Amino acid sequence: MPRVKETGRKMLFIIAVVSVYLASVISTADSSYVAAVYEHKVILNPDPRTPMSRHEALQHMQKNLDIYEEQAARAAQQGAQILVFPEDGIHGFNFTRSSIAGYLETIPNPQEESWNPCTEPERHNNTEVLQRLSCMARRNNLYLVANMPDLQPCPLKTSPTSTCPPDGRWQFNTNVAFRSDGLLIARYHKQNLFFEQSFDTPPEVEVITFDTPFAGKFGLFICFDILFHDPAVVLVEMGVRQLIFPTAWMNTLPLLDSVQFHSAFSLGANVTLLAANLRNDRLIMKGSGIYTPFSATYHHAWKGDPEEGRLLVARVPVLEPLEVKQSAAKEVEAGGGESASSVATDSGRCHQDSCDDHSPHSVHPSHPTFISSMMYDTFTFVLLNVTQGDVKVCNGTFCCHLQYRWLLQDHKELYALGAFAGLHTVDGRYALQVCAIVRCGGLDQSSCGQEVEEAESKMDFLLEGNFDTKYVYPSILTSRMFLEQPESLEKAADMRVTMKHSNMKSGLVTACLYGRMYHLDNE
Repeated sequence: MPRVKETGRKMLFIIAVVSVYLASVISTADSSYVAAVYEHKVILNPDPRTPMSRHEALQHMQKNLDIYEEQAARAAQQGAQILVFPEDGIHGFNFTRSSIAGYLETIPNPQEESWNPCTEPERHNNTEVLQRLSCMARRNNLYLVANMPDLQPCPLKTSPTSTCPPDGRWQFNTNVAFRSDGLLIARYHKQNLFFEQSFDTPPEVEVITFDTPFAGKFGLFICFDILFHDPAVVLVEMGVRQLIFPTAWMNTLPLLDSVQFHSAFSLGANVTLLAANLRNDRLIMKGSGIYTPFSATYHHAWKGDPEEGRLLVARVPVLEPLEVKQSAAKEVEAGGGESASSVATDSGRCHQDSCDDHSPHSVHPSHPTFISSMMYDTFTFVLLNVTQGDVKVCNGTFCCHLQYRWLLQDHKELYALGAFAGLHTVDGRYALQVCAIVRCGGLDQSSCGQEVEEAESKMDFLLEGNFDTKYVYPSILTSRMFLEQPESLEKAADMRVTMKHSNMKSGLVTACLYGRMYHLDNE
């Protein structure tokens, strides 16, 4: 079972279940490294739609860079070897295409040119931000990743036949990575923009990595990219197991809170994710973390907490690709004990071999279903209003199955199991298959799917979905935005995914299997 260590709002979960489904770890003498992410309370331009001179834009950006300097020094003092800052953390957001002009720097392509901005500042004009970031990495002897706006001439050398924007230049939302001596080693242009009128979508998807001596290869992507196949899943399927994720994430419950989904991606994709978010309470931006398939070190501010930055530092294992691809993932529980496929039932526990067939294809007692909107999608729900139960709900041909037993049931709280399969079309277009246990907003079934942040009720459960995709991201979010690591997970050869959990520490807000049908996004 997970053990919880809490210091303020910083949490570390250690999972006591080891599964072939999870990542393997390099078995060398030094198979870990120290990572840091900084959640930044960005100092914003109060009038981002009005153009600024380069001098004025630099004055603004230096205020955020001053904070970066302080945090880089703090991270280095704690032994960090790599430090990640958030998306938009230097310049802010809500610019127009013209008003961001003073903030732009032309970032050379490290694949074509070797340049250390700190030691060779005169090589490129108007690169003050690059120079300062480079010197920050060099001074603190750590790898550093930050996000900034990039200006590139058109046509691009990497895509000479692409159609130029009307104003004849490219403007990109960009990650830059620096080696510990200040050398610029990577540049990534964000592929999946989220209502960012100041930036262009790159004409070709960029799959960008860089190498380190302490953890091998890292991959880069940004914020909304995490919901799409390119480049995030491309990196994973290339075998990249350390991913860097600057973000300006606006939390959306019940399914897409920052720590909830970022940890789910880490677990579902079998990777380490270094996620650095902004802190802006007005826009519900909060929640950063260092996530591995085994643990999560994260910070998620709660109501009334000071609106301030937060540095997270953690030692994490170096992950390597699994060498053996098995047709079905089997689980091993640490310390032996009962089978990992055991579930809660009327008699308390049963083993798979001695239980009835509880697969999604078996016959279940009929339970009344109802329709309610969750995250702007039409879910089919069934209520979970008995002490223990075995229920199934389908949305079209996609079905979710739940065995559950309440450990603590607050009768002022209503819960439901929901299923959805279809194309999400609000604030983005992406195809989903989702199984979710949710606490409803009130005691009426029409409130199921509403945003909820707190809960008292706890259950043991086994949640299963018969997915048509191998890309499934599991999460358990409890009261006040605490994570719990699933007790066990299993992916079967037929793409059935099972998540089991028991002895919850806090009230359940959402337990979710979030499946992405990437191949249907454009249908």
